[in-house]
Amino acid sequence: MAVDVETLRKVRFLAPLKDRELRRLGDTMKVREAHAGEDITTQGQGGIAFFILLDGEATVIVNGAERRTLGPGEHFGELALVKPDLARTATVRARSDVRVGAMAAWNFRAFVAEHPEVAWPLLETLVERVASTPGS
Repeated sequence: MAVDVETLRKVRFLAPLKDRELRRLGDTMKVREAHAGEDITTQGQGGIAFFILLDGEATVIVNGAERRTLGPGEHFGELALVKPDLARTATVRARSDVRVGAMAAWNFRAFVAEHPEVAWPLLETLVERVASTPGS
């Protein structure tokens, strides 16, 4: 099952893309499910994927403290798209049963090479995430 165009359009750094490109990108994504209480990403572990929350709610936890709640259409794991071997900076735990769309870094890297218009908005997103992280 692919991730739909409307969901991808909510991701700011993907907004410059036309529907055809978004559809192609969505077709490369895998849909995963996680049950309430299950960790989707774990702080300190490596990560090779970016996620978009399709259904349900998840909690972002940094150094054991809850930082925020994510809902449908929100995303996490952007750093893994650029530097897949970097340790995760947060744990994201399913607050309810969730479905997420997952995109592997190697799929995204080839996509950006073909669609460089997403590079600058992605950099802006990364800078905002880093700037909003305590201790930055």
